[in-house]
Amino acid sequence: MAEFAPEEILKVLEAHAVRYVVIGGFAGIIHGSPNGTSDVDITPDEGRDNLRRLSGALDELEANIRTAGEPAGVPFRHDGPSLGAVRIWNLTTRFGDLDISFEPSGTRGYDDLAARALRVRLPQVETTVAALSDVIRSKEAAGRLKDQLTLPTLRRILEEGNPT
Repeated sequence: MAEFAPEEILKVLEAHAVRYVVIGGFAGIIHGSPNGTSDVDITPDEGRDNLRRLSGALDELEANIRTAGEPAGVPFRHDGPSLGAVRIWNLTTRFGDLDISFEPSGTRGYDDLAARALRVRLPQVETTVAALSDVIRSKEAAGRLKDQLTLPTLRRILEEGNPT
């Protein structure tokens, strides 16, 4: 199993000029949440050229389909059209897990999220992250126990002055 290095995943996406928004738990961390996560979640733009670039980035990341029975994941062939044909991808990469969701719960996808997303500088890479209000909206809609546990912290961060 690869050591989780989220900024390395984002660096590869940026190097391939993939248009995406970071969502989920890692977006919460970027906004100041102390709650940990073990993957990077993104929502990519569904444009043909962007999906082609995403496919190239996944090749560089040595992405495989994540399954319980195969710690290294299951290799798969992909291109832009095949990536866009599946709405959710749970992948493992040489830098840890990457989940791709084209329409996260409570959202209408990339354009919806990108409208309020922020461009932020992390220690090793600049990336685009969903507005905290959108992270909260998606976690509320998903309704999973792990999301319910993090929502009070995310709401507090929003109330304490994060304008997004």
